[in-house]
Amino acid sequence: MPKFRPSRLSEISRRNRQEIIKARLSRRELFRMGLITSSGYLVHKSGLSAWADGGCNPGECKPGCSPPTIAFVDPITFPPLLPERNPAVDPAFTFSPPNAVPNRATNPATGIPFEGRTQVHQFRDRFPPQQFFATRMRPNFNATFSDDPRNLARIGKNLIWGFNRGGAEASDVAVSPGPLIAPRYGRPLVIRRFNELSFDTRGFGVPEVSTHTHNWHAGPDSDGGPCDPTTGADSTNPFKQGRFFFIGQFYDYFETMARAGFDTPQFTATNGDIRETLTTLWYHDHRVEHTAENVYKGLAGNEFIFNDFDTGDETTGFRLPSFFPYPAFDLPLVLTDKLFTPDGELCFDTFGLDGLVGDKFLVNGKIQPFMEVKRRRYRFRVLDGGPSRFYELFLTNPDNLNQKIPLTAITTTDGNLLDDPIRVQSVRLAVAERADIIIDFDEIFRATGARTIRLENRLEQVNGRAPTDKILPAGDGDFLMEFRIAGNTPAPDASLSPAQMIANARAAGKECTFAPICTPPRPTDNAAAKEDRIRVTRTFRFERRNGQWAINQQFADCTRFRFTIERNTAERWIIQNNSGGWQHPIHIHLEEFQMVRRNNKLIRRGDIEFGRKDVARLGFNEEIELLFRFRDFRGGWPMHCHNTIHEDHAMLLLFQVADEGDKNRTP
Repeated sequence: MPKFRPSRLSEISRRNRQEIIKARLSRRELFRMGLITSSGYLVHKSGLSAWADGGCNPGECKPGCSPPTIAFVDPITFPPLLPERNPAVDPAFTFSPPNAVPNRATNPATGIPFEGRTQVHQFRDRFPPQQFFATRMRPNFNATFSDDPRNLARIGKNLIWGFNRGGAEASDVAVSPGPLIAPRYGRPLVIRRFNELSFDTRGFGVPEVSTHTHNWHAGPDSDGGPCDPTTGADSTNPFKQGRFFFIGQFYDYFETMARAGFDTPQFTATNGDIRETLTTLWYHDHRVEHTAENVYKGLAGNEFIFNDFDTGDETTGFRLPSFFPYPAFDLPLVLTDKLFTPDGELCFDTFGLDGLVGDKFLVNGKIQPFMEVKRRRYRFRVLDGGPSRFYELFLTNPDNLNQKIPLTAITTTDGNLLDDPIRVQSVRLAVAERADIIIDFDEIFRATGARTIRLENRLEQVNGRAPTDKILPAGDGDFLMEFRIAGNTPAPDASLSPAQMIANARAAGKECTFAPICTPPRPTDNAAAKEDRIRVTRTFRFERRNGQWAINQQFADCTRFRFTIERNTAERWIIQNNSGGWQHPIHIHLEEFQMVRRNNKLIRRGDIEFGRKDVARLGFNEEIELLFRFRDFRGGWPMHCHNTIHEDHAMLLLFQVADEGDKNRTP
């Protein structure tokens, strides 16, 4: 007999929700049918209101109803590296060679084109691919979030969607986070992604996909955006504005591995501005109106980019902790939070329109894992994988909560190298932001004598709208993972301490510690070069309207571009939060920006937000000034809130870049 007997209302609610999910009714259709109120909530009479009886009955999906689990009993896992493939002999490519022009021939086995892509790769002739990768998006019906028998008894095997290492064999199972991609500047690449998902979704997720490499400087053909009015207009795609592709199709994504500015007069000869070097990226699904569900289900992974200075070898270049041989001392930490039903099934409240915060904290797909570390320096690349939770990360000694344990940030909160490392007590991340941090476990052991240190989130957040901005006392936050310091003596370490990096740079008279990868000069109103001159100032208000999220009082519209930017020019954008009790991490595709002012306060060198970014954390009633250069590519891209539930519910717009632009100041 079940421990709890579900209420009749709860049963009706779940059944009706499942029918709506299967029918794929859009939010606008629900409004027209009278199933959503003007304030954005599901009406009670429909039997759809959010778990109205207040208990944790079987099938419930809300914070506090997940089964209890034991922390720090699973060793942390790291995603595998995605292997390079030879397209001349590898079956993943030989059946359809990877060309600049998409393969739109009809596949007789499916009745639809082999490839989901409809556009030619831009600049493919100039940057012929030198590396080829393949991966297959698949369901994994036997995924576990903990392998400890005590936890497995409560949260057993679940369905996730993930990426595999590219093999066609069934033994190459999908994992989440997906395989880590580790390319190098100067070696253009193609990643072929196959959609081998299933229609069995277990209640949420849509098996059409569009993979966005977050922060990569790419043309619209390979950006992996959610929608575009210029694509998909054929009989094989009933969603005319979709960029997604279907089960049975593949999609070739092209990365030039050239820095931004490669097609401007200033930097053509060097294939881009070296100061625009990218470092820590990630990839995730971007299916229009279903991004939150698909990413939550597992469609995300990491991409780390190396170069002649950030080499992956701690004996060369900047002397940062080694990535190779992976996994070594430069490692990904993907933070997510999940909800489970009381009977242990991963769940997603499709109609929780404010956002979703989970009550189980995962790092690299495991619930509160532990990691044994050596007495030396590590570089951790931390990602807030969402969907809605913000983090303020501290290092905590559970045996002495009064101790303050510093760490060092070497990137902005978007994974780009800062001018100088910054020693901090904590790092705040909004959804989709990344931070590369250096933790010196030998220094910590010598200073504290501690063998156990925990990564703790002390930022209070009680719902999907936003954090409260209250920082909790040490030990009262959410412990995400545990570091266990091993060894009686320091371990070999050829990396440099951040202090030594700074001292060496100063002694050498360098512009910044990580020269030549220093923050580029900001565009100005009167610059001589076209690409450095601010052509127009645009203002964007992020706000609530009729229960949805809007930008300048307009909802997402995949049928049109709201404004046109002139290629190889600069712009100033003012973004404002007028949505009341919400915060929004705002992400702009194609180009990074520099944040100039937050609430009219100048952001200066030495601030962790000084540098190149791709997400602007827009707090309560805030206004932020951003400066951009839009270069190289032509076409259309989105700007959206990266609380992916807000994005899926209308907080998105499309812009385009063309040879001639407009001066619409409030698009």
